[in-house]
Amino acid sequence: MLSEKLTHVSRRDLLRLTRQYGITSTLLAAGALTGTVSLARLAEAANSTYEKRFKTEAKHTLKFGAAGFNERNLLIERAGCLQFAADLEERTDGAIRVEFIGSNQICGQLDCVKKTQQGIVDIFAASTQNSAGGAPYLNVLDYAYMFPSRASQYYFLYHPGSEKVLREPLRQRHNLHFLFSHAELRGIQLGLKWKDKPLVKSVTELAGTKNRVTGTQLGRIAMEKMQLNPAPIAWEETLDGLKQGLIDGAETWASAVAYANMAPVVSQVVNLEFFCGTEHTAMNADVFDKLEGDLQDAVMESAYLTQVHVQAANEAALVNTVGFSDPQLPNTIFAKTGTRVAMLSDEAKREAEEMCSPEFHPADWEQWRERLNGWAGGMDTYKFIYDIAREIPKDTLPENVEPRRWWKSQA
Repeated sequence: MLSEKLTHVSRRDLLRLTRQYGITSTLLAAGALTGTVSLARLAEAANSTYEKRFKTEAKHTLKFGAAGFNERNLLIERAGCLQFAADLEERTDGAIRVEFIGSNQICGQLDCVKKTQQGIVDIFAASTQNSAGGAPYLNVLDYAYMFPSRASQYYFLYHPGSEKVLREPLRQRHNLHFLFSHAELRGIQLGLKWKDKPLVKSVTELAGTKNRVTGTQLGRIAMEKMQLNPAPIAWEETLDGLKQGLIDGAETWASAVAYANMAPVVSQVVNLEFFCGTEHTAMNADVFDKLEGDLQDAVMESAYLTQVHVQAANEAALVNTVGFSDPQLPNTIFAKTGTRVAMLSDEAKREAEEMCSPEFHPADWEQWRERLNGWAGGMDTYKFIYDIAREIPKDTLPENVEPRRWWKSQA
């Protein structure tokens, strides 16, 4: 982990290096080093990276706002931000330079999308669910139990149908060019009130609890149907809400709990898998359109390579770093904090699905479904994605999904 590599570099020295060589050069240099890193070694690598990045004059400098991400948590939740920046710069021989600004320094989970639409930043990383407040069409990913597995999410992201039902409407309606995303499915992360209680085996055991919900409207429909009392709380305030007992739990996913240092106050991860947890990266569509053709091609190739990287890296990190498994590996984040994982049986998930999904309760979803269908030119968005997600066997492992260049492939 990068934070462990840098144990011999003080925060003051790290800040000095970032002022001298820039945040992006310093982070890219640190990420490329192996073993424990000294200040002298990091300074030499940062200088080398800086000189390489700035040896030619950039035609375009793109500002990348990455919500709460930094060098530490990008190795917990493998969202691919730094990999994309490094590959794009190298692929274009410096014609595109990416300035990475993380740790909520320029935008947060709720407003990165708006600042990208406004042109304050050119690229952003945040969850699609938190971004749905500024780009409501992103709700299209959040129908309950539309995706049966993480594998089906990755399959959809690579599928040419994602152009028609997700990417094209986003460009047309919200001026956002969707690049790549990590893929997990959301559950309920219970606070310390549940520490000494048996592992939850059914969503009915959570009836009447109060749980944080993101900016997605569709997620609220599912939670209301399951009697989970959704409470809209900003991501940055969720940790305090759980710590102080203001809420019973939070609707989010496993690696988000780990990267946000939430694990010490989460006693149970209830793996309901009831809708998407997608930490995506997108860019201002006008900015993309103004790039020369060869640079547009480079952006897409870098996005594709990063999607492949994220698919493999996050699956490994869930087990080896986060501890999202049963049994858990020792020395993972969840093992160290005593955070238990309630995986739930197929029967329990089916019970939850029958309580809330559009398949069983179409009337509750009708208003939003019609709205999203209208934004997508009249197609049935739920059925379109639902069918794609089931083109592969349910037991397909996420890491075994075959990558495809979604903008070139044929359905």
